[in-house]
Amino acid sequence: MIANEPLRSTDALTRDAILADYRLACESRQVSLLGRKDVMGGRAKFGIFGDGKELAQIAAARAFQRGDFRSGYYRDQTFVAALGELRWTEFFAQLYAHTDLVHEPNTAGRSMNGHFATRWLDEQGHWRNQTDFYNSVCDIAPTAGQIPRSVGLAYASKLYRENPDLASLTAFSRHGNEVTFATIGDASTSQGMFWESMNAAGVLQVPLLMSVWDDGYGISVPVELQTTKSSISKAMAGFQRDGQDPGFAIFTVKGWDYAALIDTYERAAHICRHEHVPVLVHVQELTQPQGHSSSGSHERYKSTERLAWERAHDCNVQFRNWILTNGYASDDELTAIEKEALTVARDARNTAWKAFQEPIKADLEQACDLLQQAARNHPKAAELMALRQELQRNTSPLYRDAFAAIRKAVHLLRTDQGQGKQLLVNWLQKARPINDDRFSSHLYSESDESPLQVRPIAPQFSDDSPVLDGYLVMQKYFDSLFSREPRAVAIGEDVGHIGDVNQGFAGLQEKYGHLRITDTGIRETTIIGQGIGLAMRGLRPIVEIQYFDYIFYALATLTDDLSTLLYRTKGGQKAPVIVRTRGHRLEGIWHSGSPMGAMLSSLRGMHVLVPRNMVQAAGFYNTLIKSDDPALLVECLNGYRLKERLPDNLDEFCLPLGQPDILRPGTDVTVVTYGSMCRIVLEAANQLADIGISVEVIDVQTLLPFDLTGTIVESLKKTNRVLFADEDFPGGATAYMLQQTLDAQNGYRYLDAPPRTLSAKAHRPPYGSDGDYFSKPSVDDVFESVYAIMHESDPAQFPALY
Repeated sequence: MIANEPLRSTDALTRDAILADYRLACESRQVSLLGRKDVMGGRAKFGIFGDGKELAQIAAARAFQRGDFRSGYYRDQTFVAALGELRWTEFFAQLYAHTDLVHEPNTAGRSMNGHFATRWLDEQGHWRNQTDFYNSVCDIAPTAGQIPRSVGLAYASKLYRENPDLASLTAFSRHGNEVTFATIGDASTSQGMFWESMNAAGVLQVPLLMSVWDDGYGISVPVELQTTKSSISKAMAGFQRDGQDPGFAIFTVKGWDYAALIDTYERAAHICRHEHVPVLVHVQELTQPQGHSSSGSHERYKSTERLAWERAHDCNVQFRNWILTNGYASDDELTAIEKEALTVARDARNTAWKAFQEPIKADLEQACDLLQQAARNHPKAAELMALRQELQRNTSPLYRDAFAAIRKAVHLLRTDQGQGKQLLVNWLQKARPINDDRFSSHLYSESDESPLQVRPIAPQFSDDSPVLDGYLVMQKYFDSLFSREPRAVAIGEDVGHIGDVNQGFAGLQEKYGHLRITDTGIRETTIIGQGIGLAMRGLRPIVEIQYFDYIFYALATLTDDLSTLLYRTKGGQKAPVIVRTRGHRLEGIWHSGSPMGAMLSSLRGMHVLVPRNMVQAAGFYNTLIKSDDPALLVECLNGYRLKERLPDNLDEFCLPLGQPDILRPGTDVTVVTYGSMCRIVLEAANQLADIGISVEVIDVQTLLPFDLTGTIVESLKKTNRVLFADEDFPGGATAYMLQQTLDAQNGYRYLDAPPRTLSAKAHRPPYGSDGDYFSKPSVDDVFESVYAIMHESDPAQFPALY
């Protein structure tokens, strides 16, 4: 494998450099061809490769420096290899889904091939020095999904260059000198994420170098059906900077023209790095020799003439002709390089396959031995030996094969108490945690900086503690945070000049500057993307989605990129973004404010916090800012004008995640809720107390994680009855809370009455106070739901209301 250091223009076109580039292009082509064969032959499930893009990616890599970032496309194998960050054995290991980080350090086999990631974190989950690396952010498959975060990665360079208070963070930046190289296929530029990101980058004027690999198609759809004017550079002409208005520098270059590619990327990167101006490089006339992926053939949709053109304009073919024409090498020399490249690719493939199979075969051999032992002198020997023979016939086994065979054997021996069965059970008990680590670890932080490891500190109050409106509590808190944490950055619509729509940041932009508290346009996806990129580069962003309902504009970025990052790199990368929003008890179809079920289903890998007031919110912010997991925190919109006592230790107290709060003790019924519903449930509990029903009110405080202390089950042991209440749709967060309590924590054991849920109506709430009353749970609804539970228990004392 050739590890190419970026070359200066003075030596970029030396014979040795040119032939090294040709060697790499040939190697990359061969691994693509062999990779497709492995998919078609059954060794791998799916393949998508970078053939046809080799030359442009080599040229881009020439302009890439240590400390720069690639936020890329799953066809960037040549780019990453040119940086010396990908060995071909690793390429094949990822194709085979090898779960060992030694062999597949990018994603530990969790992502399909073409998803590359620099391991920024050490084994303890702590940051390493990013300026030492040629950084690749872990790729994602959803098209254009890599682009929002690229805005944030580039924006971080701007902050590091312009904010002197960040100068000490030398592990993350060298004075903002870093360029973010984003890459995307031409068809994916049709996505809204791309256009929103381009607009944001142009407004922010950040060092983002956007490469568009244009091979004329998006799977089968030609460019004329994809892009205005059939050209992304022409379509973006209005973004072109000129002498009066800032914008993009735009370059076009042919993807088979080696010398022009080298020159274009050198100039583009220079503009980005030194002027902090975004650049578009539209790389045209690329080809895709094997078609889109291993799923089908491009002969189905390309004409004979187009296929002939592609063969003639293949970048590797054109590069070869250019080398010969300019006398850099002879035909025999290039033929020798091509043969060596094939040998290198084959050797890497064979080595990777052997390394992938060895531990699986060891499991298989153990399973076969155990099955044979269990079968010895046993009445079910025939069935057990059949399982063994099936394993032995498997020529391409996976871990699941041995595991499933042992489980089936245990099923067969379910009434057996002999040693043979016990050995099988022991093997499963040993194998389960190993496979949990292989396939299910690192959904959340496992470091000592996990929010679950932050030491709780209770709020302290005194006779002098002032009573303030909730929005003033937030002002005091954020003022305290920004005064003591130089890495803190707040980004969002209206968060700066007017101090957010509910005044939580009022006056703070003037105090701390626009670089730290920043207004944005109405662009939720790239607000989240800015936060992800900043957090990846060591800063502590609080990014604001103005109202909870608007989070759907950014949900794809949250669920595909942010919430999966730690998991899909098996602890190699993190982005501790805090997403701030406000919701609950909003009015109107698009301001209903509580789509919690959608978040719980979509954001595993993030924490979801639902504080009932602003003091609780401040305590959670303190915990999150000390930790390294991303989180969504939903403040109560109708709480900003409610009075609260300000803790004396506002900047110190930390609330634990996953620890519910008992707001009112009771003995008859447990009501579990969160957020703004807490006040409604408490009022109903007061009314129920007047008629002799004692309600225990529990605020869960966080939904992810949920009740790590078993508080709710302990309550059920006392009351034996439970109601889960919230403002979400039916079957949303109430169903989740019920499942967690009764199923995951075995709370069903303590119930004397069926568990109940109370949520909003299935439709979005109509506008106005009547709409709120008739579509969301009211005090009356809570009263009647609890009363119905007690009526079922004692109809004589609590006769039917209706």
